[in-house]
Amino acid sequence: MDTPLFTPKSIAFLRALKRNNDREWFRARRDQYDTHLKAPMEALVDRLAADFRAFAPELVATKKCIYRIYRDTRFSEDKSPLKTHIAASFPWRGLPRHQAAGLYIEVAPGWVWVGGGMYAPETSQLAAVRAHIAANCKRLRAVIESPGFTRTVGTLEGEKLQRVPRGYAADHPAAELLRHRQFLAAAEFPATFAHASGFYDGVLEVFRQVAPLVRFLNEPLLAAAREA
Repeated sequence: MDTPLFTPKSIAFLRALKRNNDREWFRARRDQYDTHLKAPMEALVDRLAADFRAFAPELVATKKCIYRIYRDTRFSEDKSPLKTHIAASFPWRGLPRHQAAGLYIEVAPGWVWVGGGMYAPETSQLAAVRAHIAANCKRLRAVIESPGFTRTVGTLEGEKLQRVPRGYAADHPAAELLRHRQFLAAAEFPATFAHASGFYDGVLEVFRQVAPLVRFLNEPLLAAAREA
């Protein structure tokens, strides 16, 4: 069993932060945040960077993958200054971090979310992914219906259209997959998982199973980037 990176104090800090979402409160306790959350997340990223080389060397894993704690409130009705979780996303090398598919982990007061996929593709990117699915639906099904995938993350999730998108027959073999606007696969654990002895092994297993989906989704985007 692996040694936990986070501790009960990590979750306790996040819960206290949720009750005291205030810049001055946070500044007075910044050292606790650095010790109980930032340092463990940096250690996690370092370990993943080494392990990604074995099954997804295209994934970027550096400290820049960790999201800052301060929220961007400029265009939000919620003016709370701080995030009440710590998270990191791992993009595919050479593709936009928040448009292409990637992996993601979030440790929050009430859960640990581990998974990945494509959350907010642009219209042209979504069209390219759908065309890729239509032409290669058997390959995609082999990924998302594999025993490891279904055992670890269940099924492909994400927002869907009510109907098959324009340009595709309603009885297309990939009709259900083509309705997706998002392509997400994840496992959600209780917050205590963050400091359980099997935390890192569990995170790594989820990422191993989701990485082939991420690779498939990024194939048409990489092809487009090479042609540009």
